[in-house]
Amino acid sequence: MTLDTAGCTFPTIIQGGMGVGVSGWRLARAVAAAGQLGVVSGVALDLVLARRLQQGDPDGDLRRALDAFPFPEVARRVRERYYVPGGIAPGRPYRPVPKLGLRPHRGRTELTVTANFAEVFLAREGHDGLVGVNYLEKIQLATPAAVYGAMLAGVDYVLMGAGIPSEIPGLLDALAVHRPAEISVTVAGAESGRRHTVGIDPATLHGPLPPPPLRRPRLLAIVSSDVLATYLARKPETRPDGFVVEGPVAGGHSAPPRGRLQLDEEGEPLYGPRDRVDTAKVAALGLPFWLAGGHADRQALSRALEAGATGVQVGTAFALCRESGLEEKLRRRLLDAAVTGTLPVRNDPDASPAGFPFKVASLPGTVADPDVYATRPRLCDLGHLRVPYLKTDGEVGYRCPAEPVDTYVRKGRPESDTVGRRCLCNGLVSAIGLGQHRSDGYVEPPLLTLGQDLGFLADLPDDHTAADVITHLLGGLPGPLA
Repeated sequence: MTLDTAGCTFPTIIQGGMGVGVSGWRLARAVAAAGQLGVVSGVALDLVLARRLQQGDPDGDLRRALDAFPFPEVARRVRERYYVPGGIAPGRPYRPVPKLGLRPHRGRTELTVTANFAEVFLAREGHDGLVGVNYLEKIQLATPAAVYGAMLAGVDYVLMGAGIPSEIPGLLDALAVHRPAEISVTVAGAESGRRHTVGIDPATLHGPLPPPPLRRPRLLAIVSSDVLATYLARKPETRPDGFVVEGPVAGGHSAPPRGRLQLDEEGEPLYGPRDRVDTAKVAALGLPFWLAGGHADRQALSRALEAGATGVQVGTAFALCRESGLEEKLRRRLLDAAVTGTLPVRNDPDASPAGFPFKVASLPGTVADPDVYATRPRLCDLGHLRVPYLKTDGEVGYRCPAEPVDTYVRKGRPESDTVGRRCLCNGLVSAIGLGQHRSDGYVEPPLLTLGQDLGFLADLPDDHTAADVITHLLGGLPGPLA
């Protein structure tokens, strides 16, 4: 931990938010208990809560969290709708959850709020460390309800990437005092000047009950350029409380190269001098910042500190540790392949429906396998990466380039958009053991992502823990930082 001139405490290490559910509450709690910032992924937590309740919540953790939710009637409705004592029968399909959309939907809002509350509540149990939650700006439709749920549980930090989180400071300000709040939603084809929004009114949840006092969490914007950092810092209404400056080797989504997209001989995006972040310019903004992407060793941390950073964000090392939310057999296969140098991790420019390059870790039997991808039926039944668009009749529809090709083309987009797209929603959920079993017997295959820098594994114990990662990074640094 470090202190700034105002006496504020900042972590040296941020455990990166990895969705869906890879950085779950167990991992975040382990990191926070060790004195650093543990971060839960806030992506698709509505789906995660609903499916784990349908699995029977065998340890009772989720029910304990729901019992602590400050608005009991809301928690009761969620529990009654999704909890299955003893769990659903093997092979039985999970009950669906409402898809994200612009129109208000009480059940969807209540599930999203309680799911984010539960994840943060469990991550904060048993210690006085710091806990954050990570969101994608690209998934705008879920943000207000998700953030409010995390704040009800006392989250310390909100981290947001995959977009420009310029409206999030105002959202946090309003929700901290339980005021109705909304953010803009990008609707493709909408007229210039016409604003579409999604929001939440806390009064619809707490009713006549007095809402609990809330703390406003700090906001860290995840950026890939000093230009974007400067843009966000220029005005009080858009200024975050700090930055995570992420490089292109980080796992999951990464920013595309600036300028015209060029690919190398392996078909991966080429990054050049324009994509290098000027850390001196970021430091000059006067806000704390952390470097991310290929910083999972002591030397990288030292270089970051010398460059003026507060510390580093690390993801992959924690994704492979024992407390990771990855399904255990998949985690061991990933770890074994990574240690032996036989795990390709490709920065695929086409895999993600979100349109950002996405790191795909290649294991046989996963969606990275061309044969598995070719035989998987195309469908979009979860829809977290669907984007709104304006239909010819003036109504708002939703589309995703990973949905059936004919369906997508009928919505006004070219077939070329669909080439190579993977269903991240289903694949990432399957990777944490919550894949859908369909009525025809089909089981969703997993999709795996890691960062491309795996050299740190040589310095970690076999089958390492979150504490091992922190010790590996902080060993030999001055006491206050450790």
